[in-house]
Amino acid sequence: MAKQKPKKVRKYGKGSRPCVRCGSYGPIIRRYNLYLCRHCFREV
Repeated sequence: MAKQKPKKVRKYGKGSRPCVRCGSYGPIIRRYNLYLCRHCFREV
């Protein structure tokens, strides 16, 4: 297998904060410090 570089640490933008439930970097709901993606927010 080829070597892979570790993920670059992002300070801002979509790649800076993953969903706390599933770990995706897509549409995150940050209101009230939830940090859940849109899909997990609807399931909870």
